[in-house]
Parts: sequence; C-alpha cells; structure tokens
Amino acid sequence: MPAAYSYRNDPSVPNFPDDRPLIVFDGECGFCSRDIDFVLRHDEKKLFRFTPAQSELGTALMRHYGYRTDNYETSLLIENGIAYPRSNGVLRVLQLLGGAVSIAALLRVVPRSLRDSVYDLVARNRMTIAGRHQACRMPTPEERERFIG
Repeated sequence: MPAAYSYRNDPSVPNFPDDRPLIVFDGECGFCSRDIDFVLRHDEKKLFRFTPAQSELGTALMRHYGYRTDNYETSLLIENGIAYPRSNGVLRVLQLLGGAVSIAALLRVVPRSLRDSVYDLVARNRMTIAGRHQACRMPTPEERERFIG
C-alpha cells in the first residue's frame, strides 16, 4: 500500500477534503448503496464522507491504490490518508460508528485471509444479491454536503 496521504502527490487524484474518513463505494451496486444508507443512519457524529467509485475522485483513488476501475469489487475507507480495503475497511467503519454496531468490529479476531475470502465472495456476487442501479445513489439534500466527487 502507498504511504499515508500519497494521493496528494498523485496529479491524477483531484484535491478533496481529507480531514474526515472517506468511503469510496460502487454507486451502481444495490448492496453497496444499502451499506451507505446503513452508515448514514448510524453515523450520529456525521463523521464520514462518501464518493462513488464511478466519480472522477473515486476512480482516481481506486486507481491510485491499485484497484480495478472497470469492476468495483471492493470499497475503500480512506482515513488519515491510509486506505483500508475489503474487510479491514468494513470493520474500521463499524468501529468508528461506535455504539452497538461497533461490537461487530470484534470480528478482527478472525484471520484477515478468512474475512477477506468471505468479503470477496459477497463482492463477486453483489449484483446477484442486491441488483444493479442504473445510476449512482443520489444523496438527499440533508446528505449532499457529505458526498464529494
């Protein structure tokens, strides 16, 4: 993985506010959009920002961190300039949300290889599980300031 904040030196990555954790997600995936809805419901501190992987920023970040930009089989959490992919990203989001949902972050005790295998299985089948949206998730007026890119 590139060093923390390495995207700041990458001319292909647009400048963006990186003072709060950013979730890069597949905006055409019904499963991923439901995940974002879950985070929005439980993010009482309004900590997270979001960008679809299909946006200019999302695509540039995915490419910067070495992920495909033609099939978004992972989401990324970028916190303090560091990318957390796959199960590490999900568990870190749950931990940062706090409250009862943060208990699920205890799944860190499960070996990463096993967690990522399950993550990859779901990711490969996400369109079958939850379908495809023809357009990226549109934030409500109240949510709009938290979506960038």
